Amino acid sequence: MIGYQIDISVLKVRKQILQKQGKGEKSLVYIIILLTLFIGDGIIKYLVENLIDQKERIPILGGKLFLTKYHNFGAFLNLGEKKKELVESGEIDCIMGCFSMEGRLDDYRWAGPYIASRQVVAVNESSDIYKLSDLEGKNLAVQSTTKPESIFLNRTDERIPKLGNLISLGHRELIYTFLGKGYVDAVAAHEESIVQYMKDYDASFRILEDPLMVVGIGVAFAKEDDRGICEQMEQTLEEMRQDGTSLKIIKKYLDDPQKYLEVDNLGY
Repeated sequence: MIGYQIDISVLKVRKQILQKQGKGEKSLVYIIILLTLFIGDGIIKYLVENLIDQKERIPILGGKLFLTKYHNFGAFLNLGEKKKELVESGEIDCIMGCFSMEGRLDDYRWAGPYIASRQVVAVNESSDIYKLSDLEGKNLAVQSTTKPESIFLNRTDERIPKLGNLISLGHRELIYTFLGKGYVDAVAAHEESIVQYMKDYDASFRILEDPLMVVGIGVAFAKEDDRGICEQMEQTLEEMRQDGTSLKIIKKYLDDPQKYLEVDNLGY
């Protein structure tokens, strides 16, 4: 099923794709892109590891911003990232930013959910893919370690077809580049992420009507965190939802913002 799976230990390329006539050139493009990412990522990590000390503050933009190394994942394209270890060690206080609560309820102490996120599939407007079943045999890109990746890898949902190739990339923006260039037939990600990308880069993608999953987004703290910050965050987020602050913020970026605040029935 997996044609190109970026992994910290191995980069697998399905041999049969290389053997098929007419697809050799496209496969070569994949390989060159992935090798370029691998080498570039390795260089960046080497420089960070050797030139920047832990928690050293490096001023940029005339001192307006500072770069600080809190943690270098040390794995290709951030596979093997250690969010849980960071928050449990106290290196960071919490994890926030499209962090899904689904499947992680027992791993952290949670504030939220404060927003509902639809995991969806997007295609180019001219694509002949209109429903999930149309993805059978197609190439799809996801960001590594995300919920869509596990959905297509595990295929526990009977609606999920067998793909031709699943490409996992460490940086979210790359999946949209792959789609726009035609390297893949579809991408899977948070709906709001796709919508925001289209606005930022004037891209035209079509989101399939049926979502892969609807999940709650929360703020994760260490399981044993007893400082009371999590409870304060929970209270603040709920107040923002009730007094309309969350709605005002969300409507600046997303259409139909009210549906993203329908979190009471998510079952968390």
